[in-house]
Amino acid sequence: MAGGGREGRTGMAAQFGIRLRKGAAATAVTAAVMAALAGSQAPGAVKDLPGGTSHSAEAGDQLPPSDDHYYTDLPPIRPGDPQSSHDLPGARQPGDTADPADAQAGIPATVLAAYKKAETELARTRGECKLPWQLLAAIGHVESGHARGGKVDADGTTIGRILGPQLNGQGFALIQDTDQGRYDGDTTHDRAVGPMQFIPSTWAGSGRDGNGDGIEDPNNVYDAALAAGYYLCGDGRDLATSDGMRAAILSYNHSSEYLATVLTWYDFYRDGAHEVPDGTGPLPSRPHTPTAPSSPSTPPSTPPSVRPSPPGHSTSPTPPHGSTPPATKPPTSPGTPSTPPTTPPTTPPTTPKPPAERVTALTKTGPATLATLTGLDFDVRPAVRALDHEGKPVAGLKVTFGVVGDTDARFSGAKSVVVTTNAQGTATAPTLTAGKSAGKFTVRASLASGKPGPVDFAATVTEPAADTLKPVDDKATYEAKAGDAFEKSPDLRASLDGKTVAGVRTTVTVLDKDGKELAEDTGPYALDADDEKTRALTLVSDKDGVLHLPNLHAGDQPGTYVLRFTAGKATADVGLTVTDPKAEEPGEGGSASPEPGTGSESPAA
Repeated sequence: MAGGGREGRTGMAAQFGIRLRKGAAATAVTAAVMAALAGSQAPGAVKDLPGGTSHSAEAGDQLPPSDDHYYTDLPPIRPGDPQSSHDLPGARQPGDTADPADAQAGIPATVLAAYKKAETELARTRGECKLPWQLLAAIGHVESGHARGGKVDADGTTIGRILGPQLNGQGFALIQDTDQGRYDGDTTHDRAVGPMQFIPSTWAGSGRDGNGDGIEDPNNVYDAALAAGYYLCGDGRDLATSDGMRAAILSYNHSSEYLATVLTWYDFYRDGAHEVPDGTGPLPSRPHTPTAPSSPSTPPSTPPSVRPSPPGHSTSPTPPHGSTPPATKPPTSPGTPSTPPTTPPTTPPTTPKPPAERVTALTKTGPATLATLTGLDFDVRPAVRALDHEGKPVAGLKVTFGVVGDTDARFSGAKSVVVTTNAQGTATAPTLTAGKSAGKFTVRASLASGKPGPVDFAATVTEPAADTLKPVDDKATYEAKAGDAFEKSPDLRASLDGKTVAGVRTTVTVLDKDGKELAEDTGPYALDADDEKTRALTLVSDKDGVLHLPNLHAGDQPGTYVLRFTAGKATADVGLTVTDPKAEEPGEGGSASPEPGTGSESPAA
């Protein structure tokens, strides 16, 4: 569950044994993370619970119910893997002919396409993150079984909502409704939503449009996969390192068992995965649903564990029925507490301080730098997190995001906006759009009180670049009589690495046939916005990368000229010819030939 690490999924412990697959295809990163994980699995390890409390595996208390969309199935062992899998789901049984690994490696076509599309986009915009699509697939399997086996429509939107349990504080974090039921249909409390299980309040700041329809929908697998990718790549993580991979998965759900499950599926998919038709993907069968224990007549010799021991590790045998197991310490007499109860406080509890008085730190939750091209949206939304002196999130705090500096970039037309921190203490600014001007400026997140101090994000807007300018019609010629207008003007297309580029600013200059500057008021010209003659103007390529030259006039001087287009290091010359309208046609002008029988006669002989 994205955003549910300590809010909507805390306290979840998957009921399975952790195994480290040791096949040749297992990556060093996975092994390193799993090794670090193994060191945290000692009996009695503290597990996170809602509200920042903790629960010990030795306490004997029952964990709260878990999210039905958090699946604990493990993939089957592929042939050649030396580890036994007799106790794992999907393991081949005697007499089986089908390979269960092949079936489990099938990912629905549209869902697989969404994972790979997100990987491609993140490679372009967050190359340093090195996000593999197999990680998205692993999380997608654990969260929703790849959108319930790929039950999506042609656009990638799930057929029916995929919802987690109500986050009402009963075994889960308490998160009041933040989306008015827009995504989860619940106007009382939030629920995790969609194939990647985003909490609506998290989606509000992390949502993405992955299929280009202009809508950010957590129920769409393209949108959800891209948003999950950006979420995992937060804080400048490098997922090619064990620390980066571990931190990314734990940011999605802060549970060591969840981490182990995702890593196992990640490793499995790296060994091989294939496409299957939508709606036919394998469905996980083991939702994490802890059950309440029965009440034994005698206490168990060992307190119930949060999860079973990993395979390969022995546990204490269960004593024979009727025997009395040794107690950890002698029980006290019924009804007699071992220690006298404490005296209730005589002073009433203090009233909680308002958010503005509790916050002691305001920190960035994403990249500190923002960048885009003129006229486009910034890919990253500035976001900050408010914490109190104990490091706990502060919700309900008003944060102002403002644009500082000489720029025409705006938040939906506004230079500043106010955002309230959510249950995770996070405030995320709305989409910031660059204007027509290139340059650098600052986005500042600040509190009304001024304390703690503001958080600055460095923003840069650059002009789109092109490496090639080429005439749309490379066979066209341009000729006009002096004093007339050209019948058509040359249009050029700007491209970079073979792809057309919109927004490329290009200068156009009229030169003589040798490419030198012309004398003033000489040669062809165009009319500017004020209908003034100009022989030097600026054009910007349209959405198709085309530069459209306005009506071009020949001027009064016949001759040959050059129209030069320049965009950075890319240049292109187009020839222009202006003819003399007074030039005589063949046979006109000069001395007329005498007609037969006329003219001077020869003298008589």
